[in-house]
Amino acid sequence: MTSSQAPHVPVIAIHGGAGTISAATTSAEQAQAYHDALKNIVAAAQAALLKGASALDAACLAVEMLEDCPLFNAGHGAVFTHDETHELDAAVMDGATLAAGAIAGVCHVRRPVRAARAVLEDGAHVLLAGAGAESFARERGLEMVEPSFFSTEARRQQLYRVRDTGRVVVDHEGASMAAATPPLDEDKKFGTVGAVALDMHGHLAAATSTGGMTNKRVGRVGDSPLIGAGTYADDRTAAVSCTGSGEMFIRVAAAYDVCARMAYGGATLEAATHAVVQQSLPAIGGTGGLIAVDRHGNLSLAFNTEGMYRGHARGDEAPHTAIFA
Repeated sequence: MTSSQAPHVPVIAIHGGAGTISAATTSAEQAQAYHDALKNIVAAAQAALLKGASALDAACLAVEMLEDCPLFNAGHGAVFTHDETHELDAAVMDGATLAAGAIAGVCHVRRPVRAARAVLEDGAHVLLAGAGAESFARERGLEMVEPSFFSTEARRQQLYRVRDTGRVVVDHEGASMAAATPPLDEDKKFGTVGAVALDMHGHLAAATSTGGMTNKRVGRVGDSPLIGAGTYADDRTAAVSCTGSGEMFIRVAAAYDVCARMAYGGATLEAATHAVVQQSLPAIGGTGGLIAVDRHGNLSLAFNTEGMYRGHARGDEAPHTAIFA
């Protein structure tokens, strides 16, 4: 930004999963817990942006807070693999430089999004996985924990219920069979958390983190850490973070496709996200949603399910949160 350019109005948006509403078992208290968590996280990132933080800093801050909240499937509260272990993925991308970093299949890195950002800042690679990613995180001095740190009893019981069916399911599936059912039917809810931001300098960034799928095969990698599939940012177009049936988002390169439709076809953000979420994904059975902000500050929080945990704020306006359509 030059001295002759006015500052941009900063924008932050976050998501914490999409899925099917279980209206019959939703209580005001259960819904409020999600609204409160989303509002607090949006407000923290918003405050950072208003103080001049970069889009990358704000997006990473929001995702770190989502990773620390057991209501969501990332970091503490991540779902279990078939072998009753955790494998976490994360990615970040800086729209100003197209620099990106991602990690996959880690089980000792407390905040996976920090490891992904460290990969970006190192610059030698874009994606590190497994033991190599963990070794890199240790070399960078990132906080490491025992895998049990990520475990919650609710997630463990969810695995047992799902594993008995022989299915692989997304996010916190199986929890709807428990006594306390969250607002979204956990049998049909897609995991992952993410954030997109536009800072006052006009730069964009996206960050995404996930615990993957309940009962997934060990070694499975979804769309979240794959640049262009679940995460993408380009100052010329938009920043995008996805949540949903990861294999389908990979197959249509969902996050990049939004930006490509804008860059090459002249589509608006709304038109581009609609085409991907309501047309390209459903055409191959893909369900879920995404959040996106373009270089002008326009927002799209699109999903083809009945609900998506989401929140956003523009400038110094009060944060807005929503769960249902």
